[in-house]
Amino acid sequence: MTSLTVLDLWAVAPEIVVATLACLVLVIDLYIRSERPCALAYPLTIGTLIVGAVISLAGLYDAPQLALNGLVVRDGVGDVLKTGTCLGTAAVLFYARDYAQERGLWRGEYLVLALFGVVGMMTMIGAAHLLTLYVGIELLALCLYGMIAMQRDSVRAAEAAMKYFILGALASGVLLYGMSLLYGLTGSLSLAAMSQASATLSSESLPLMLAIVMVVAGLLFKLGAVPFHMWVPDVYDGSATSTTLYLSAVPKLAAFAILLRLLFSGLGGWIDVWQDMLAVAAVLSIGLGNVVAIAQTSIKRMLAYSTISNMGFLLLGFFAGTAAGYSAAMAYAVIYMVSTLAVFGIILALTRSGFESDLLDDFRGLNERNPWLAFLMLTVMFSLAGIPPTAGFFAKLMVLQAALGAGFIEVVVVAAILAVVGAFYYLRVVKLMYFDPPEAGTLKIAAQGYRRATIWVLTVNTILLIAITPWIGEMIDFIASSLVHLNLS
Repeated sequence: MTSLTVLDLWAVAPEIVVATLACLVLVIDLYIRSERPCALAYPLTIGTLIVGAVISLAGLYDAPQLALNGLVVRDGVGDVLKTGTCLGTAAVLFYARDYAQERGLWRGEYLVLALFGVVGMMTMIGAAHLLTLYVGIELLALCLYGMIAMQRDSVRAAEAAMKYFILGALASGVLLYGMSLLYGLTGSLSLAAMSQASATLSSESLPLMLAIVMVVAGLLFKLGAVPFHMWVPDVYDGSATSTTLYLSAVPKLAAFAILLRLLFSGLGGWIDVWQDMLAVAAVLSIGLGNVVAIAQTSIKRMLAYSTISNMGFLLLGFFAGTAAGYSAAMAYAVIYMVSTLAVFGIILALTRSGFESDLLDDFRGLNERNPWLAFLMLTVMFSLAGIPPTAGFFAKLMVLQAALGAGFIEVVVVAAILAVVGAFYYLRVVKLMYFDPPEAGTLKIAAQGYRRATIWVLTVNTILLIAITPWIGEMIDFIASSLVHLNLS
C-alpha cells in the first residue's frame, strides 16, 4: 500500500480546497439563516473559487509531475485551465445572482452544485488515467442535471433535465464501454501506458478501432458536436438563463482538456484512426450550427447552435494533430469562454422579473434604450462572428492556419465559407439593436437601474476581447511551451 506524499496532496490541492469549502458552504447555508438568501454562502463561494485559482497558479512554473500513483498529473496546461475554470465560474455566479434570486434559484444547493461541478472539471483537467477522467465527467454531469432541474415548477426545465440525463447516461455508457475495450487491448487504464502501447498495437486492429470510435463518440457528445448535438438546443433553451450560462461557458475548458489528455497524451499514436472522425465532426458541426442558427427566433437557441459551430472550430485544431493545432485549440477555448460569459451576462442584465429577454425581438432598438449595453453586445457579436480586431477573429484564424499547415486545404476552405455564412445571424443581432425600433413596452423594462458593479464587470469582460489582441502571439507561445511536457510518463 502506497502512502500519500506532500507532492501527491499538492498536485490535487485545488480540488481538495474547493471540495472542502463546498461542504462548508452547504453546512453554513443549512444552519445560518438570513433575510437575504445566501448572504454568507455567496461571498464564501466566490472566495473559494478565488482561492482555488490562486492555488492553481501557484504551481504554474513547477516541473510537471504525476501523482496519486499515476492517476493525476499537474502541469502548466492544467494549472492554466483550472485557473480559468475557477475565475470563469466566479464570473458566472456574479452575473447570475440577481436573475437567480428573482426566480427562487439562489439557494445554497445551487452554489454547492456549481462548486462540485468545478471539482469535476478540475478532475478532468488533471486526469492522467481513464478512471480519473470518467469520475470527473460524471461528477460534472450529475451537478448539471441538478442545476437544470432546480426549477421544479418549470415544465421546460424538467424536460431539458430529463433529455440531458437520458442522452448523457447513454453517452456515458458508450464512453465507458470504449474505455473497457481499451483496457482489454492495452492492459492498462493509464494514458501514458496507452501511449506506449501504440508502438506494438497496430492501428488496423478492428477491436482497437471500435474502442477508439466509442470513446471519441462519447467525448463528442459531451462537447455537443454533430452528430451528437441533439441535446444542446433543448437544454440551452429549457434551462434557466443563469444555468445556461454555467453550462455553456466554463465546461468548454474541461472539454478541451479531456480531448487533449485522451487524444494527444493517450491515443496520439493512433491518430490515423480518430483524425478523420474529428475532421467530419468539425465540418458537420460548423455547417449545421451556422445554417440552423439562422432560422432561430430565440437568442438562447441561436447561441446553442453557435456553440455547436464553435465546437467544430475547436476540433479543427485537434484533428490537425500538431503542436500548433493544440495551442490554437486551447486559445480558442479560452477566448470562447470569455465571449460566452459576456453575451450571457448582457442577456442577464436585460432580464427582469417576468421578462426573460430570450427572444431576438427583445433586442430591437436596444441602442435607444441603453447605448452602452448595445455597444458591448455589438463587440461580443463581432468576436463570436470572427470579425477583426476582436479576439474571436484571431482564434478562428489560428485554428484555420493549424489545419491548413497540416494539409487539410479542403476542410479549411469549407470552414472559412461556413464562417462567413455564420456571420449573418450574429450581425442580425446588431441590426436589431441599431436599426430597428424598440418593441412596445420594452423601453420601460430596459430603462430600469442596473447594479453598477454588474455593468463594470461586463465592460471589463467585453473590452478584454479587444484589449487582448496585441498579446495573442505571446499567449500562443506560452501555451505552446506548456504543451511540451504533455508526454510525461
